[in-house]
Amino acid sequence: MVETSTLDDIDRRIIHALRIDGRVPFRTVAEVIGVSEQTVARRYRRLRGSGVVRVVGAVNGPRLGYVSWTIRLRATPDAAADIGAALARRPDTFWVHLLSGGTEISCNTQTPSDAERDALLLEKLPRTRRVLGVSAHAVLHGYAWPGQWGALARLDPGQAARLRPDGVADALADAPDGAPPVRPAAADRALLAELARDGRATHAALAAATGWSPSTVRRRIGELRRAGVLTFPLDLSRSALGYPVEARLWMTVRPSAVDAVGAALAGHDEVSFAASTTGATNLLAVVHARGPQHLHRYLGERIAALDGVHTVETAPVIRTLKGAGPPGTVHA
Repeated sequence: MVETSTLDDIDRRIIHALRIDGRVPFRTVAEVIGVSEQTVARRYRRLRGSGVVRVVGAVNGPRLGYVSWTIRLRATPDAAADIGAALARRPDTFWVHLLSGGTEISCNTQTPSDAERDALLLEKLPRTRRVLGVSAHAVLHGYAWPGQWGALARLDPGQAARLRPDGVADALADAPDGAPPVRPAAADRALLAELARDGRATHAALAAATGWSPSTVRRRIGELRRAGVLTFPLDLSRSALGYPVEARLWMTVRPSAVDAVGAALAGHDEVSFAASTTGATNLLAVVHARGPQHLHRYLGERIAALDGVHTVETAPVIRTLKGAGPPGTVHA
């Protein structure tokens, strides 16, 4: 695996460029950051091969009318890793983590219907006898998304603007109220499956997988992106980027202050995700720190200074079993 000390400014600029547009041509990245196209391609292959970064083609569930859920499970000590691995293998889960002392699991899921939600939450998980407790919180509104993580920023606004694709949202935004859900065609399934494995798969490779022509692949990717259905987030090794400590924060916030606190969290470089949720706690954040003392200061200074935050439960991530894409491809 690539060590933090070996990631130089060029590596970090390439990562920032891919955060802006995961499918941006290497030629464009090279022009923006001032190196050769061969340098960009070679460095990306090294970063991907060593588990530092990978581009994932992901479906934006809310734009399809899906409801996003964050789930917490308590399991017996001998079962948590196996249950977490089973959750990671499911196609409808992402961000699967072992937390705390290794007896708690958190994950996110997107369910297209109440029936599928109930099948997972009310039938499959409770029937696993080694699951001691389950809580599920619907994600209501997002304030910060992994693709906006401030710690990745290395390019100036002008450079970033040159990389941003026309007509494509910069982040996984909420679907507009009342907007009809978008429905990909059945023929899109092979395309989406291949992009989930490699978001930078070539048009020729995608054409071979789908039976379409490369020009049809290019056109359909553009249509799905502009519709807000298809996004290209990064699976990242936060440790390699200098942030080995990760934690999930479940906060109880005064209802009238939720928007203000969420907006404040979105401006913190430590925060890669923040959203309001249902449940006993009403705001969830994912934070990253350079070490335990950094996390301690962040909680005691920046979180403590936010007006309206009543309680904070901190659960450190012990192991990441799955990120934005299929498991086992990026080191935690």
